[in-house]
Parts: sequence; structure tokens; C-alpha cells
Amino acid sequence: MSFDTATRARFGEGPGDSRDVFPTTAWILPWPDPVLDQRGHDPRSRYVEQFWLGVIGPTGTWLLRRIVARFDDEPDGFEVVCADLAGELGLSVTKGFASPFARALHRCVMFQAARPLGGGTPGWQVRRRLPTVAQRHLRRLPQRIQEHHSGWDHAIGNDQIDRARLLAEAMVGVGDDPDLVERQLLAVGVPPAAASQACEHVLRAS
Repeated sequence: MSFDTATRARFGEGPGDSRDVFPTTAWILPWPDPVLDQRGHDPRSRYVEQFWLGVIGPTGTWLLRRIVARFDDEPDGFEVVCADLAGELGLSVTKGFASPFARALHRCVMFQAARPLGGGTPGWQVRRRLPTVAQRHLRRLPQRIQEHHSGWDHAIGNDQIDRARLLAEAMVGVGDDPDLVERQLLAVGVPPAAASQACEHVLRAS
């Protein structure tokens, strides 16, 4: 099976579909998950940057970040011009299903960060939060990243997380950009895992 055929199948189009061009417009809707929406990792978090980026790839990770950021303003979803969304990432859709943009979407679908709407409607549901990276994916990452992941939650206690959340809430309360809070917490010495959890807390609350 060629990449194009596999990609069309992943996007909800069979190999016999008459459409040979990437959709001009598409709907992007949230993919609700009661557990992940409360306990998962925001695509803009340090956790995703550290551990999911090597799985989904940099373009797929940035695509998820752009979409989730837009969900903050349009929580019910939105319609996009695919060429415009690709252009925001410095990409194009001129090669259709073989374009880098389509490949990035394909990887998001492969790793269940997104899924096609189906039913003949061009578009995807996209997760607001990602799960903890599965061991089968971690094993493919460099040893240093695997070791970093194994110690991610072990070096912090609830008191550190609570303090980090209070700091994060205070930063947002005085007008700091929620997307920058995690880096600010790291800059003042908050452990990475505590900073990540605190950032996800304020992003959910904002």
C-alpha cells in the first residue's frame, strides 16, 4: 500500500474514493475524553515537548499546539482553510496527501491524537490533552529521554505541586501569558514535573 493510499484511509477515504486532492476546507472539532481532559498533558506543556515530540514528530506537535490554542478561543471547534493552517506552520498542501502537512496529520491520527470525522465530512477530531507516553513508544526514544521520563514524577511531592500551582495562578492573575508560565516557573527553580502539572492546571482553568 502506498503512503498516499494509507494516508487517505487514515483520513477516512478509501482507495477507491474519487477525490484525489487534499480537502480545501476542513472542520476541526475537539475529541472529548473525560479522563484525559482532566489528567492528560496539554500539547503546549514541557512534558509533550520532552516526550511526545520524538513520537509524533516536530510538525505534528506544533500542529497540535496550534489547534489546541485555537480551542481556547473556539471551544466547540472551527472550520479551517487547510492551506492557511499549513501556512501557519510554514508548510503547504500543494502535494496533497503526500505533503508534509498531510504527513503531520497522518502521524497525529496514527498515535491517536486525532481521528477523522468520517461520514463524508472533511475534518478531524483532535484531543485537547495527550496521555502519558506508552512504554512501547518510549522504547524507541534515546536512552537519555527514557531515563528522564522514568524520573519525571518521582522527584516531586504534592507540596511542590501545590506551591507551583499557587505561583502559576498568581502569574496568570497579574496578566502573564498562560502559555509562558511553565518557562517562568522553571526559571525560578520549580522542578520540571511540578511546573508542567501547574501549567496544565492553569491552562485548564483559563
